[in-house]
Amino acid sequence: MSSTTILIADDDHRIVKIISHTLEQEGYKVMAAQDGEEAVRLATTMSPDLVIMDIMMPKLDGLEASQKIKAKVDVPIIILSAKDDVVDKIVGFKMGVDDYQTKPFSPAELALRVKAVLRRSRGVAEKRNRDVLEYPHVRIEYTTRLVRIWGQEVALTAKEFDMLWLMASHPNQVFSRLQLLEKIWESHFEGDEDTVTVHIRRLRRKIEKDAANPQLIKTVWGVGYKFEPPKA
Repeated sequence: MSSTTILIADDDHRIVKIISHTLEQEGYKVMAAQDGEEAVRLATTMSPDLVIMDIMMPKLDGLEASQKIKAKVDVPIIILSAKDDVVDKIVGFKMGVDDYQTKPFSPAELALRVKAVLRRSRGVAEKRNRDVLEYPHVRIEYTTRLVRIWGQEVALTAKEFDMLWLMASHPNQVFSRLQLLEKIWESHFEGDEDTVTVHIRRLRRKIEKDAANPQLIKTVWGVGYKFEPPKA
């Protein structure tokens, strides 16, 4: 049985039963909400992996409920609608809805949409995770170029950041000065290896508690340098 949980929000019990049966056959766990308010409550407290949301529901319509959910949790949402209304689709997609299924629909087609949306959302989550490196006392964000070490935000130059990111992405892997030169500066001229030494020295001054006794960027004598994550 899959650990993936789908929340179905629809006040039509027949449709909930059909969708539930189809998704359970695919191995998903299913929970259901009868109205928009219950959908918001379950989505924000039970952490489903995906929400299937009907537009026409009591207490709170599907678009409003989706907006409230998206404001609180990062969960993909597929909207169900009894009409193929382009305006509804545009509004839904602008609000961050991930897909749109018009009623009547084939349960098998909806199951395929569920798989596709889950695959996309997991791909985005994995990419987001790859964009952040986190170790005890160290957080490095690639997209924002934020570096926080020992609780303090550190300002690095572009090359200093690239060097730190490369080594921190491969903890305990030793890089020679020539390898760092080729990967960071895209240079194959060995005479420029001193550039690496200078940048390592500057980087240590900014991120180490004691640059003379580095704990993060270690020298492996006769070989090169490595990033060693601090212990918790």
